[in-house]
Amino acid sequence: MLTSAQKIASSHLQRLAVIYLRQSSPRQVRENFRSTERQYSLAEEAARLGWEAERILTVDGDLGLSGRDAHARGGYKELVGRVCLGEVGAIFGLEVSRLARSSAETQRLLEYCGLTDTLVIDTDGIYDLRDFNDQLVLGVKGQLAQAELHMMAVRLQGAKRHAAERGELRFVLPVGLVYDAEGQTIIDPDEEVQAAIADVFRAFGQTGSAYGVVGVFKNRRFPRRAYGGAWAGELRWGRLAHARAIGVLSNPSYAGAYVFGRYRSRRVLRPDGTITTRTVELPRSEWAIVINDHHPGYISWQEFLANEQRLAANNNRNGQRPPREGAAICQGILRCGACGGSMTTLHRREGSYYECGHSRADHVNTPGCRSVKATVVDELIARRLLQALAPEEIALALAAADEHCDRRARSDRALALRVERARYEAIRAERAFHACEPDNRLVARSLETRWEEKLRELKDTEAELAEHVVPSSEPSREQLEALARNLPALWAANSTAQRDRKRLLRALIADVTLTSQPNSRELQVGIRWRSGAAEQHAVQRPLKPADAQRTPSLAVELISRLAPDHTNAQIAEQLNATGLQTRKHGPFAAKHVQWIRWRHKIPYPTTWAHDGELTVRQTAQTLGISTGTVYDWISAGKLTARRGPADRLYIPFPPEVEQQSRERVLNSVHLPAKTKIRSAGGAV
Repeated sequence: MLTSAQKIASSHLQRLAVIYLRQSSPRQVRENFRSTERQYSLAEEAARLGWEAERILTVDGDLGLSGRDAHARGGYKELVGRVCLGEVGAIFGLEVSRLARSSAETQRLLEYCGLTDTLVIDTDGIYDLRDFNDQLVLGVKGQLAQAELHMMAVRLQGAKRHAAERGELRFVLPVGLVYDAEGQTIIDPDEEVQAAIADVFRAFGQTGSAYGVVGVFKNRRFPRRAYGGAWAGELRWGRLAHARAIGVLSNPSYAGAYVFGRYRSRRVLRPDGTITTRTVELPRSEWAIVINDHHPGYISWQEFLANEQRLAANNNRNGQRPPREGAAICQGILRCGACGGSMTTLHRREGSYYECGHSRADHVNTPGCRSVKATVVDELIARRLLQALAPEEIALALAAADEHCDRRARSDRALALRVERARYEAIRAERAFHACEPDNRLVARSLETRWEEKLRELKDTEAELAEHVVPSSEPSREQLEALARNLPALWAANSTAQRDRKRLLRALIADVTLTSQPNSRELQVGIRWRSGAAEQHAVQRPLKPADAQRTPSLAVELISRLAPDHTNAQIAEQLNATGLQTRKHGPFAAKHVQWIRWRHKIPYPTTWAHDGELTVRQTAQTLGISTGTVYDWISAGKLTARRGPADRLYIPFPPEVEQQSRERVLNSVHLPAKTKIRSAGGAV
C-alpha cells in the first residue's frame, strides 16, 4: 500500500490544486467565519505538499449556496469541468461531503476523479480514486455523511414538532398579528392595520369573492410586514393584490388557530434532469397540528371554514361555476339534454342566450344542441322558485324540519346518555385502580388496562357526540315566514343584484336541463331541486325576429286573391275589415299593400285605362319618344293625365291629341332628328 506522500506524483503537481469552498447559507458565512478561514487555509496545505503558488486555484463562488442542487452552483460546475478536462491534480476540502449533498453527485465526481487520475485530499488523508481501498473509504464516508444529515434532520424536526404541539414554536406571523413581550400572539395594536384586516373579511362577506375584495381596496392602501433585508420587521404599505387577498382569507391564523405542517417541501425532477425543491400547500385534512383558540383572531373558526368553502366554490379552474353578474340567472347550472354537456351564456345586444357551445367546440354536438333565449327559461325558473318559497310551502317545509329536529334531538339525547354511562364506567374503573394495593402488580396491571379501555370508550363517545351535535345557525321560523311574504317584492326590486338572485336560486335548485327537438318550438325544461325532487316543464320558444315581423300568411293570400280587380286602397279596406294587422300590429294602408305586392311579386292588373286612354309607356311608344318626354309634357300641362290605381298615370289620347302631339314633336328644337323621323312614321 502506498503512503499518503507516495500518492502525490509529479503528474499531479504539474496540474492544478483546486481549493473548493462551500457553506450552505449566507448566515453561516456571516456567523461561522472560522470555518471559512479554515477552508482558505487549505491553500497553505497544498503549497506544503508541493504545489507551486501559481498552480493553486481557490474556488469560492459557492459560499452561501446550498449543496442540495449542484446545477445552481457555478463553482461546482467549474470544478467538474476542469476535472473532466484533466486540468486538476487534486481537490482540497475540509470534508468530502462538502462537495455535494447528494450522494449521486458526489459519486459521479469521484468517478470522474478516478478516470482523470485526480486526487481528493481532506483533513483525514489523501485518496487516490484508482485504488479500491480509497474508493471504499470515501464511499463509507459519504454514506455516513448522509446518515448524519438524516439523524440531524430527524432530531431538529422532532424538536420543532414537539414545540409546535405545545403551541410554542415561533414562526413568522402574518400582518395584523404580532408577538408581545412575553412571546404570546396578539392582534397588532396599530388600529389602522386592524381596520384594514377586518375590512378584508367584511368585504369578502359582502362581495363573496377575492376579486370583489380587491375592488373595495382599489383606492386604499394595505399593510404588509417586511421580513429580512434592510426593512426587516418594519410595516410597509402598498396595493392589495388578488393573490394577497386570497392569502389573507385562507390563513387560519386570523381565526385564532395555531397551525403547524400547513406547507411541505417536495423535491421535483424537471424534464431537463435538474432537481428542484418546491413548497406546496397541503389540504386542511393533512395539517399536522391545529390548535384552535390559541390566540385572539379577527374571525371565528366557523367563519374561516365558511370562507374556505366559498373560495373553493369560486375557483373555476376546478370546474366550479360561481354565480356572476349578468341577467341570465341560470348561468352555470344549465346542462344540455341532448349531449349532456354544460351550456354557456352569451350576452348580445338583443339579450342573453344559453348555448351548447362546448359540444360545438369539441365536435360532439348533436341536432338537439341548440341555443335558446335566456328569458324563456329564466321566467319559468323564477316563477317556480317563488312558488316553492310561497308561505304555504314554507309552512310545510318547517313542519318537516320540526319533525326532523325532534328525531335529531332524541338521537342527541341517546348519545348524551351513552357519554354519561361511559363517564361513570371510567370513574368506576379509576376508583377500582386506586383501591388496589400497589404491591399487587398482577391485579394493578389488569385494573390499569381496564381503566385505559374505559377512558378510550369515553373519548370515542364524546367525539361522536361533538360531531353529531352541531350548533344551529339557522334563522328562526318567524324570519323564514317574513322572508316568504316579502320574497316576490325583494326578487323584483331593482336594488337586488343579479348575483344575489343567482345565489338564492342555487340554494334550492341543483341544476336545470334543456331538451329540444331540431324542428319544433317546444322546449323541455327539467328542474332538479336540492332536496332530490325533479320536475319537467314544457315551454314554447319565441319566434325568430324575422318570423315575428313577417306579414301574416292570411293577409298575403287575401292580397293575391284580390289583386287582379282591386286597388291597393280597396285591398287595405278588405284586410282591415277581416281583422288582420300588419307585422307591427297596426291597420293596413295602401302603402302596406303596395310593399307586400313588391315583396311577394304579386302583379298588378294589365291596365286600369278607360276607353281612349293610354299609359305613359304606350304614349311614348306611339309617338316614338321617351317616357321622360311624356312626363315632361304632363308636368308642363301640354298633356292631361289622370292618376289611377297604384299611382299610375292614364292619358286621354283621342285623334286630335295625337295630331297635336306629333306636330309638337316635329316642331321641337330639342328633340333629335331620329326621334322626329320615328314620330312621323319614317319620313319627314
